[in-house]
Amino acid sequence: MDRLPPLNALRAFEAAARHLSITVAAGELHVTPGAVSRQIKLLEDTLGLQLLHRGHRQISLTRAGADYFRAVTKAVDALREATRRLTRRTQRKQLKVRSYTTFAMRWLIPRLSGFHQAHPDIEVLLTASLDEVDFRKEDLDAAIRLGDGKWPGANSHMLVANILAPVCSPALLKGRTKLRKPADLRHFTLLHSIARPDDWAYWLDANGVAQQVDSAAGMTYQSSAMAYAAAIEGQGLAMAQLFLVEDDLRDGKLVMPFKKTLDMGSHTYYLLTPAGRPESASMKQFRTWMLAQFALRP
Repeated sequence: MDRLPPLNALRAFEAAARHLSITVAAGELHVTPGAVSRQIKLLEDTLGLQLLHRGHRQISLTRAGADYFRAVTKAVDALREATRRLTRRTQRKQLKVRSYTTFAMRWLIPRLSGFHQAHPDIEVLLTASLDEVDFRKEDLDAAIRLGDGKWPGANSHMLVANILAPVCSPALLKGRTKLRKPADLRHFTLLHSIARPDDWAYWLDANGVAQQVDSAAGMTYQSSAMAYAAAIEGQGLAMAQLFLVEDDLRDGKLVMPFKKTLDMGSHTYYLLTPAGRPESASMKQFRTWMLAQFALRP
Protein backbone atom coordinates (compact mmCIF):
# COMPACT_ATOMS: atom_id res chain seq x y z
CA MET A 1 0.00 0.00 0.00
CA ASP A 2 1.56 3.28 -1.12
CA ARG A 3 -0.83 5.76 0.47
CA LEU A 4 -0.69 6.73 4.13
CA PRO A 5 -3.24 5.21 6.54
CA PRO A 6 -5.82 7.61 8.04
CA LEU A 7 -3.97 10.09 10.25
CA ASN A 8 -6.70 10.19 12.93
CA ALA A 9 -6.45 6.42 13.17
CA LEU A 10 -2.66 6.66 13.57
CA ARG A 11 -3.07 9.23 16.36
CA ALA A 12 -5.56 7.02 18.18
CA PHE A 13 -3.33 3.96 17.86
CA GLU A 14 -0.18 5.81 18.97
CA ALA A 15 -1.89 7.23 22.07
CA ALA A 16 -3.54 3.93 23.02
CA ALA A 17 -0.33 1.94 22.50
CA ARG A 18 1.72 4.46 24.46
CA HIS A 19 -0.63 4.30 27.47
CA LEU A 20 -1.82 0.70 26.89
CA SER A 21 -5.25 2.12 27.63
CA ILE A 22 -8.16 3.09 25.39
CA THR A 23 -9.64 5.23 28.16
CA VAL A 24 -6.46 7.24 28.83
CA ALA A 25 -5.90 7.72 25.10
CA ALA A 26 -9.46 8.99 24.76
CA GLY A 27 -8.88 11.55 27.52
CA GLU A 28 -5.66 12.75 25.87
CA LEU A 29 -7.34 13.13 22.48
CA HIS A 30 -10.55 14.62 23.93
CA VAL A 31 -12.81 11.99 22.34
CA THR A 32 -14.81 9.04 23.67
CA PRO A 33 -13.25 5.59 24.22
CA GLY A 34 -15.59 4.26 21.56
CA ALA A 35 -14.19 6.72 19.03
CA VAL A 36 -10.63 5.58 19.81
CA SER A 37 -11.63 1.94 19.42
CA ARG A 38 -13.31 2.63 16.07
CA GLN A 39 -10.25 4.49 14.76
CA ILE A 40 -7.90 1.66 15.77
CA LYS A 41 -10.24 -0.89 14.14
CA LEU A 42 -10.19 1.24 10.97
CA LEU A 43 -6.39 1.21 11.05
CA GLU A 44 -6.28 -2.55 11.49
CA ASP A 45 -8.71 -3.03 8.61
CA THR A 46 -6.65 -0.71 6.42
CA LEU A 47 -3.44 -2.57 7.21
CA GLY A 48 -5.01 -6.01 7.22
CA LEU A 49 -3.28 -6.75 10.55
CA GLN A 50 -4.30 -7.06 14.19
CA LEU A 51 -2.41 -4.49 16.21
CA LEU A 52 -3.95 -4.93 19.68
CA HIS A 53 -4.98 -7.80 21.94
CA ARG A 54 -8.18 -6.63 23.63
CA GLY A 55 -8.91 -7.92 27.12
CA HIS A 56 -11.78 -7.11 29.47
CA ARG A 57 -10.19 -3.94 30.88
CA GLN A 58 -6.80 -3.84 29.28
CA ILE A 59 -5.07 -3.99 25.93
CA SER A 60 -1.67 -5.22 24.80
CA LEU A 61 0.26 -5.00 21.57
CA THR A 62 0.56 -7.87 19.16
CA ARG A 63 4.00 -8.49 17.70
CA ALA A 64 2.95 -6.62 14.55
CA GLY A 65 1.45 -3.89 16.73
CA ALA A 66 4.70 -3.49 18.71
CA ASP A 67 6.75 -3.19 15.52
CA TYR A 68 4.31 -0.71 14.05
CA PHE A 69 4.14 1.30 17.28
CA ARG A 70 7.94 1.78 17.26
CA ALA A 71 7.80 3.06 13.67
CA VAL A 72 4.81 5.32 14.35
CA THR A 73 6.40 6.70 17.52
CA LYS A 74 9.58 7.58 15.65
CA ALA A 75 7.59 9.39 12.97
CA VAL A 76 5.38 11.22 15.48
CA ASP A 77 8.40 12.29 17.56
CA ALA A 78 10.07 13.63 14.41
CA LEU A 79 6.94 15.64 13.61
CA ARG A 80 6.75 16.99 17.16
CA GLU A 81 10.41 18.08 17.07
CA ALA A 82 10.02 19.67 13.64
CA THR A 83 6.97 21.55 14.92
CA ARG A 84 8.87 22.74 18.01
CA ARG A 85 11.78 23.97 15.90
CA LEU A 86 9.47 25.76 13.48
CA THR A 87 7.50 27.32 16.31
CA ARG A 88 10.66 28.55 18.05
CA ARG A 89 11.93 29.99 14.79
CA THR A 90 8.72 31.86 14.01
CA GLN A 91 8.49 33.16 17.57
CA ARG A 92 12.00 34.65 17.37
CA LYS A 93 12.35 38.15 16.02
CA GLN A 94 14.65 38.42 13.03
CA LEU A 95 16.91 41.33 12.11
CA LYS A 96 18.43 41.46 8.65
CA VAL A 97 21.78 43.25 8.82
CA ARG A 98 24.28 43.89 6.02
CA SER A 99 27.96 44.50 6.69
CA TYR A 100 31.33 44.45 4.99
CA THR A 101 33.21 41.16 5.08
CA THR A 102 36.14 42.55 7.11
CA PHE A 103 33.93 44.34 9.62
CA ALA A 104 31.80 41.22 10.05
CA MET A 105 34.75 38.83 10.43
CA ARG A 106 37.01 40.97 12.58
CA TRP A 107 34.54 42.86 14.78
CA LEU A 108 30.89 41.87 14.60
CA ILE A 109 30.91 38.05 14.46
CA PRO A 110 33.26 37.62 17.45
CA ARG A 111 30.85 39.71 19.55
CA LEU A 112 27.47 38.53 18.26
CA SER A 113 27.29 35.67 20.75
CA GLY A 114 27.16 38.28 23.50
CA PHE A 115 24.18 39.94 21.86
CA HIS A 116 22.41 36.60 21.42
CA GLN A 117 22.99 35.73 25.07
CA ALA A 118 21.50 39.05 26.15
CA HIS A 119 18.63 38.82 23.64
CA PRO A 120 17.91 35.14 22.90
CA ASP A 121 14.59 36.03 21.24
CA ILE A 122 16.31 38.06 18.49
CA GLU A 123 17.99 36.36 15.55
CA VAL A 124 20.49 38.42 13.54
CA LEU A 125 20.63 37.39 9.87
CA LEU A 126 24.02 38.78 8.81
CA THR A 127 25.09 39.16 5.19
CA ALA A 128 28.25 40.68 3.71
CA SER A 129 28.37 42.81 0.58
CA LEU A 130 30.05 45.86 -0.94
CA ASP A 131 26.77 46.89 -2.62
CA GLU A 132 25.16 50.20 -1.85
CA VAL A 133 22.20 50.09 0.54
CA ASP A 134 18.72 51.24 -0.46
CA PHE A 135 16.20 50.60 2.31
CA ARG A 136 13.36 51.54 -0.02
CA LYS A 137 14.09 48.59 -2.30
CA GLU A 138 15.67 46.03 0.03
CA ASP A 139 14.35 44.01 2.94
CA LEU A 140 16.98 45.15 5.44
CA ASP A 141 16.69 46.35 9.02
CA ALA A 142 20.19 47.81 9.27
CA ALA A 143 23.54 48.08 7.54
CA ILE A 144 27.10 48.92 8.55
CA ARG A 145 28.64 51.25 6.00
CA LEU A 146 31.79 53.33 5.55
CA GLY A 147 31.20 56.92 4.52
CA ASP A 148 30.59 60.47 5.63
CA GLY A 149 27.38 59.78 7.56
CA LYS A 150 25.07 61.09 4.82
CA TRP A 151 22.94 58.47 3.11
CA PRO A 152 19.57 59.23 1.51
CA GLY A 153 16.66 57.52 3.22
CA ALA A 154 18.76 56.41 6.21
CA ASN A 155 19.44 57.37 9.79
CA SER A 156 23.16 57.11 10.52
CA HIS A 157 24.87 56.42 13.85
CA MET A 158 28.65 56.84 14.02
CA LEU A 159 30.31 53.77 15.49
CA VAL A 160 34.06 54.36 15.80
CA ALA A 161 36.90 56.69 14.85
CA ASN A 162 38.55 55.63 11.60
CA ILE A 163 42.28 55.81 12.39
CA LEU A 164 44.62 54.65 9.63
CA ALA A 165 48.16 53.37 10.06
CA PRO A 166 50.48 50.97 8.21
CA VAL A 167 50.90 47.57 9.86
CA CYS A 168 53.12 44.60 9.11
CA SER A 169 54.54 41.41 10.53
CA PRO A 170 57.35 41.88 13.08
CA ALA A 171 59.46 39.59 10.88
CA LEU A 172 59.29 42.12 8.04
CA LEU A 173 61.18 44.65 10.16
CA LYS A 174 64.03 42.21 10.75
CA GLY A 175 64.88 41.91 7.07
CA ARG A 176 67.89 43.37 5.30
CA THR A 177 65.92 46.36 3.98
CA LYS A 178 65.28 48.81 6.78
CA LEU A 179 62.00 50.61 7.42
CA ARG A 180 62.85 53.65 9.51
CA LYS A 181 60.82 56.45 7.92
CA PRO A 182 57.71 56.66 5.68
CA ALA A 183 59.81 57.30 2.57
CA ASP A 184 61.36 53.86 3.02
CA LEU A 185 58.01 52.33 2.07
CA ARG A 186 59.04 52.64 -1.59
CA HIS A 187 61.23 49.58 -1.03
CA PHE A 188 58.35 47.46 0.32
CA THR A 189 55.18 45.88 -1.04
CA LEU A 190 52.02 47.80 -0.23
CA LEU A 191 48.90 45.68 0.35
CA HIS A 192 45.58 47.13 -0.81
CA SER A 193 41.86 46.36 -0.45
CA ILE A 194 39.39 46.78 -3.33
CA ALA A 195 36.91 48.21 -0.83
CA ARG A 196 39.32 50.96 0.27
CA PRO A 197 41.57 51.80 -2.69
CA ASP A 198 42.61 55.28 -1.53
CA ASP A 199 43.73 54.67 2.06
CA TRP A 200 47.43 54.45 1.19
CA ALA A 201 47.22 57.65 -0.84
CA TYR A 202 45.57 59.49 2.06
CA TRP A 203 48.18 58.38 4.58
CA LEU A 204 51.21 58.97 2.32
CA ASP A 205 49.96 62.44 1.42
CA ALA A 206 49.32 63.31 5.08
CA ASN A 207 52.89 62.29 5.88
CA GLY A 208 54.48 64.23 3.02
CA VAL A 209 55.82 61.30 1.01
CA ALA A 210 53.19 61.02 -1.73
CA GLN A 211 55.81 61.97 -4.32
CA GLN A 212 58.33 59.42 -3.11
CA VAL A 213 56.11 56.36 -2.68
CA ASP A 214 53.73 55.05 -5.35
CA SER A 215 50.43 54.66 -3.52
CA ALA A 216 49.01 52.38 -6.23
CA ALA A 217 51.91 49.92 -6.31
CA GLY A 218 51.81 46.55 -4.61
CA MET A 219 49.16 43.83 -4.32
CA THR A 220 45.37 44.19 -4.15
CA TYR A 221 42.92 41.90 -2.33
CA GLN A 222 39.17 41.46 -2.35
CA SER A 223 38.82 42.60 1.26
CA SER A 224 40.81 44.27 4.00
CA ALA A 225 40.63 41.00 5.96
CA MET A 226 42.66 39.36 3.20
CA ALA A 227 45.16 42.23 3.15
CA TYR A 228 45.61 41.92 6.93
CA ALA A 229 46.15 38.17 6.59
CA ALA A 230 48.80 38.80 3.92
CA ALA A 231 50.50 41.31 6.21
CA ILE A 232 50.57 38.79 9.07
CA GLU A 233 52.27 36.34 6.68
CA GLY A 234 54.99 38.90 5.94
CA GLN A 235 53.94 39.66 2.35
CA GLY A 236 54.03 43.43 2.82
CA LEU A 237 52.41 46.29 4.69
CA ALA A 238 48.66 46.84 4.92
CA MET A 239 46.98 50.15 5.60
CA ALA A 240 44.85 49.22 8.59
CA GLN A 241 41.86 50.71 10.28
CA LEU A 242 43.32 50.30 13.74
CA PHE A 243 40.17 49.20 15.55
CA LEU A 244 40.00 46.18 13.23
CA VAL A 245 43.53 44.99 14.05
CA GLU A 246 43.62 45.73 17.78
CA ASP A 247 43.78 42.04 18.69
CA ASP A 248 46.61 41.36 16.23
CA LEU A 249 48.59 44.32 17.54
CA ARG A 250 48.06 43.20 21.13
CA ASP A 251 49.07 39.62 20.31
CA GLY A 252 52.16 40.69 18.41
CA LYS A 253 51.02 39.28 15.06
CA LEU A 254 51.17 42.79 13.62
CA VAL A 255 53.17 45.87 14.54
CA MET A 256 53.04 49.55 13.61
CA PRO A 257 56.42 50.54 12.13
CA PHE A 258 55.57 54.24 12.56
CA LYS A 259 53.76 56.16 15.27
CA LYS A 260 52.15 58.37 12.64
CA THR A 261 48.42 57.77 12.17
CA LEU A 262 45.71 59.48 10.17
CA ASP A 263 42.29 60.24 11.61
CA MET A 264 39.76 60.17 8.76
CA GLY A 265 37.33 62.28 10.77
CA SER A 266 33.68 61.86 9.77
CA HIS A 267 34.62 59.36 7.06
CA THR A 268 34.18 56.26 9.12
CA TYR A 269 31.82 53.40 9.95
CA TYR A 270 28.15 54.06 10.62
CA LEU A 271 25.19 51.92 11.55
CA LEU A 272 22.39 52.76 9.13
CA THR A 273 18.69 52.22 9.78
CA PRO A 274 15.72 53.07 7.53
CA ALA A 275 14.51 56.64 7.91
CA GLY A 276 11.13 55.91 6.39
CA ARG A 277 9.76 53.47 8.95
CA PRO A 278 9.49 53.30 12.75
CA GLU A 279 12.33 51.56 14.55
CA SER A 280 11.26 48.20 15.97
CA ALA A 281 11.99 47.27 19.57
CA SER A 282 14.42 44.59 18.33
CA MET A 283 16.30 47.04 16.15
CA LYS A 284 16.53 49.52 19.01
CA GLN A 285 18.07 46.81 21.20
CA PHE A 286 20.60 45.91 18.50
CA ARG A 287 21.51 49.56 17.88
CA THR A 288 21.88 50.24 21.59
CA TRP A 289 24.06 47.15 21.98
CA MET A 290 26.36 48.08 19.08
CA LEU A 291 26.86 51.65 20.27
CA ALA A 292 27.56 50.39 23.79
CA GLN A 293 30.20 47.96 22.48
CA PHE A 294 32.15 50.78 20.88
CA ALA A 295 31.68 53.02 23.91
CA LEU A 296 33.39 50.34 26.03
CA ARG A 297 36.57 50.39 23.91
CA PRO A 298 39.61 51.86 25.70
